[in-house]
Amino acid sequence: MTGSEPGHGHGLADRTVVVIGAGAGIGLETARQVRADGGRLVLVGRNPERLRQAALELDPVATAAFDATDTDRLRQFFQDLPGPVDHVLVTAGSPYYMPLESMDLADARRAFDERLGVTLGVALYSRDKIRAGGTLLFIGGTGGRRPGVGLAIASAATAALPALVANLALEMAPVRVNLIAAGFVDTPLSASLLGDQVDARREELRTRLPIRRVVGPADVAALAVHIMCNDALTGATYDIDGGQQLLSH
Repeated sequence: MTGSEPGHGHGLADRTVVVIGAGAGIGLETARQVRADGGRLVLVGRNPERLRQAALELDPVATAAFDATDTDRLRQFFQDLPGPVDHVLVTAGSPYYMPLESMDLADARRAFDERLGVTLGVALYSRDKIRAGGTLLFIGGTGGRRPGVGLAIASAATAALPALVANLALEMAPVRVNLIAAGFVDTPLSASLLGDQVDARREELRTRLPIRRVVGPADVAALAVHIMCNDALTGATYDIDGGQQLLSH
């Protein structure tokens, strides 16, 4: 296969992949799979110690520790990249849950602005750094598609991201822009959000999901690598939730 053959693209050998949110979970697992496929890595994370541990394991060409919501630092990071890259994956960010009755408007606006702002910021600052045919890939979620108490901000962001990604795919062409929408993924972030309820949630999903198991970071990472390698894919949202959306509750 060659990159010129329709729908197949190339593997990741000798390709450079930037992973923003590489310290744990989906970002770290995707970085592992990229490295196993022969790719080069630039790792970004806001936790310096977790980033250091990831670097010890994966031997990246560079690392950068900062919060992706810091617009100035995000711009500087892409400006300072020594050369073009092939793919950029963005996993940074966490969902925002708060019922209206206890919502602080400033916090709510900040959460919504940060979610869309990071997406736009990465697109804006990376647009001249990604090689033609490369990928800008974001991680979102499916949980906010179903209304619920406390989900106003999460639902609004969930609805906005696919439209934003589709438009970016047109404006950034021939760079490809896509979105992965994940359901519950068994990551440290999920565990921290659910606390002592996480084991019950895992067991519920093992029992009720059509796939009869919990989706893990490796599942999402495998999809991310496929989207990077298949150069026919752009402007789309790819769900990965083990059939969670098919359930009535």
